[in-house]
Amino acid sequence: MCTLIVRTGRPLTLMGVRDEFADRPWEGPGEHWPDYPGVIGGRDLKAGGTWLAVNPAARRAAALLNGRGLAARETTKVSRGDLALRAAYTGLPPDADLGRYDPFHLVLADLSGVRLLSWDGVRPSISKLPEGVSMVVNTGLDPGSERVAAYLPRFRGQDWRELITAEPSDDPGALIVRHELPDGRVFASLSVMEVSLAPGEVTYDFTDLTDERDG
Repeated sequence: MCTLIVRTGRPLTLMGVRDEFADRPWEGPGEHWPDYPGVIGGRDLKAGGTWLAVNPAARRAAALLNGRGLAARETTKVSRGDLALRAAYTGLPPDADLGRYDPFHLVLADLSGVRLLSWDGVRPSISKLPEGVSMVVNTGLDPGSERVAAYLPRFRGQDWRELITAEPSDDPGALIVRHELPDGRVFASLSVMEVSLAPGEVTYDFTDLTDERDG
C-alpha cells in the first residue's frame, strides 16, 4: 500500500490505496487466513499476506505500507505481509525480530486511538497519530510529500469517495497512480479499501480499480 488516510473520531475511518505492480496476483477481501480467524483483508497471492486487515469482532484494523531505509538481508528476509494480520488479530505491535523485515510503516487502529510503528531497518519508532485527518505515505507522516501536500487539505474537507475517482497519473503528487516502466511493466493503484470502526458497527468498502479500468 502506498497511501493511508486516517480520520479519528466516531466513526474512526481509514482508507487505504494500494499501489503495486499490475501483474502481481491478488484477491479481494475475505477470511483467507486460518491462523487469524475472523480477520478480513485482501490477499497478496505471491507472499500470502495483506496490506490492510480488519478484525470486526475487536473493532480493530491494521494497515501496512512499505518504508524507506536499510533492506533486510536476503538470507533471512521474510515477507512483511503478516505484520498487519498479526496486529489486527492481537492488537499489539510486532514482537518479532524486525531485522528480518524490509523497512515498513504499520498503522494499528482501534477505538482507543491510532498508533504508527515505523521501522527503517535500523531502529523502530512508535508514535500516536494526531486527532483529525492524517495521511501516511511510504515516507511516513511526511508533510513534505507532494502527495500529502496536494491531498491532505482535500481529505479534510471533501467527500473521500470523490477523490479516488481521479484519472490515474504518473504525477508525483497524484493519489491514483499509473506508471509505465521502461521494461514494459505497469505500477499502478489497484484497489481502495475504506474501513469504519465504531462501538456498535464495523464496515468496510472495497473498490477494485482494475475492474473500473477494464470497464
